[in-house]
Amino acid sequence: MRVRRGKGRVLVGADRERRGRRVRRGRPLRKGLLLGGCGALLAGCASMPDSGNLESVDASQRPDSQSQVRVYAMPPREGALPVEIVQGFLEALTSDDPKFAMARKYLTKEASKDWDPEGSTTVLADGPNTDAGNAGNDADGSRRFSLTGQQVATVDKQHAYRPAAASYSQFVHLSQVGGPGRKEWRIDKPPPGVVLGQSDFQRIYRSVNKYYFAGPSGTGANGPRGLVADPIYIRQRIEPLTETVKALLEGPTNWLDQVVDSRFRSGTRLKDPGKSLAPDDQNRLTVQLNSQADDASQTRCREMAAQLLFTLQDLTPSGVEQVTLQRSNGSMLCVLSQSHAESVAAHRSADRPDYQYFIDEKHRLVRMPANAGSAADPAPVNGILGTGDQPLRSAAVSRDEKRAAGVSRDGKALYTGSLVLEDTLGKAQVRSRATAEEDRLSTPSWDGRGDLWVADRDPKRPRLLWLGKGEGEPVQVEVPGLDGRIEAVRVSADGVRIALLVEGKDGKTSLWIGRVERGEGERPAISVLDPTQAAPRMEEVTAMSWAGGSRLVVVGRESGGVQQMRYVQCDGSVLSRAALPGLTGVKEIAASESEQQPLVAHSDDGIVRLPAGSQWQTVVKEGSAPVYPG
Repeated sequence: MRVRRGKGRVLVGADRERRGRRVRRGRPLRKGLLLGGCGALLAGCASMPDSGNLESVDASQRPDSQSQVRVYAMPPREGALPVEIVQGFLEALTSDDPKFAMARKYLTKEASKDWDPEGSTTVLADGPNTDAGNAGNDADGSRRFSLTGQQVATVDKQHAYRPAAASYSQFVHLSQVGGPGRKEWRIDKPPPGVVLGQSDFQRIYRSVNKYYFAGPSGTGANGPRGLVADPIYIRQRIEPLTETVKALLEGPTNWLDQVVDSRFRSGTRLKDPGKSLAPDDQNRLTVQLNSQADDASQTRCREMAAQLLFTLQDLTPSGVEQVTLQRSNGSMLCVLSQSHAESVAAHRSADRPDYQYFIDEKHRLVRMPANAGSAADPAPVNGILGTGDQPLRSAAVSRDEKRAAGVSRDGKALYTGSLVLEDTLGKAQVRSRATAEEDRLSTPSWDGRGDLWVADRDPKRPRLLWLGKGEGEPVQVEVPGLDGRIEAVRVSADGVRIALLVEGKDGKTSLWIGRVERGEGERPAISVLDPTQAAPRMEEVTAMSWAGGSRLVVVGRESGGVQQMRYVQCDGSVLSRAALPGLTGVKEIAASESEQQPLVAHSDDGIVRLPAGSQWQTVVKEGSAPVYPG
């Protein structure tokens, strides 16, 4: 945050400590925010000057994601000027204040009653700017200031993050309150919700995956119902475990609600919402629910407990090993341990594949052990796709690693074959009529149900196709809402979300995540709905792969930048420490949805992979189209 008085400039709030810049001092300054952590309490914020213009309020420098620094707001000083009140309120929004109690001290009583900081969070690129040119006196002697900025996202009441590039403009209105001789300036019309800069958002909030069961429209009437990740953002230092449980009980976010189910009955909440939840010293968590859960069956109760266990797995340093659910009277409903949760609810992104696959220099599908070192020699797969009789340019392997699909070297035809039995090459499952090779079939993708997806990029007849169990006549998938041609397809392990690289009219490709909805029958109507851009900061995305329950790894570049690889969330947010070690000329990328497996890429150096905690290692100099099962 920045305040100018004459030629002097001081940094206030958390900025002065985090930025480490030189502070030029003028008049003595009042403390307004305190930073605490790492065993020390640091004075952070200074007061506004007595006069002069109010200028920009910068977001703080992006913090280290492991930092233990906490920010504490300070109340307004007696006789504070309007500019101090506005500045203090904006600073208080970036503090670790559980109920925003200190921010409310800058508001009138009526405004504090109406203001809902939990209703929405607006994220601006560089924090809110106050335009002194639009600040002024109203006819009744009150004051107003405008807040402006470049909006990049919003977080709604459901804690759901949504990219939203737009200009931000709101007014803050102040009036005087109190009796004669003791009037104080306070804000009577604050901006809606919370508004803060992107770097403060990354310091204060963290991404958490809630888990729900895939519903009938997400899996098909007879499909398996595994768990689906529903990412949200919570304040990471304000009761994160308790707040996550509350969010899980409230149900899935609107975007996912149509294709998932919760085993918690509607209206199920914590018996005592004000009580903090925490595991005991053996990582066992007890959760008492209200009367809506009192008559839950053992099967339903264990499914509820599985949702909790998978949702809370990363929220404590050592995880939650066991969940006990209690009725409203304190009696036990059920107990479920982490070791038994997988048998209750399929969590496919936790599966660890046996092999990594790619196309070798002889245009065969080959494989190598997923956890082996770089010295492991790739070997052709069993079956017709490993013989080279039909040269391939790309392939996909089913998640059970029993079947594969391959696209012919010229891109015209899609074939399927067994990886466990010797078979002969059958007829093509799909054919493209496109004239140019680059306009033909994309790399295929298997979903968690064992169905196969592929895009035909024929400019005259672009199609997204689905083959039930990889067989039979393909079904054309409806994809309303996308303006462009689908270049690449990757379906998530749960089969409910699909990642698409879409080429726009400007010739550049962008990453979109759609929701898959299926009808019933052998040839169901299938649609991909409500596509959301997942890497909005990148001007062009050239390769991508799912890399977890709600995470993807992408290759692309920002405007005016060079090629880079980074992790993004499927909701369009960027994770802290998302950048990966540099690698030149990356053409394709593959990741396992089990986050313990190394990345594999096709680059100028050939087929390479990135073991955890290491650098890129070359596997072979010649090869292309690396994939994990999926």
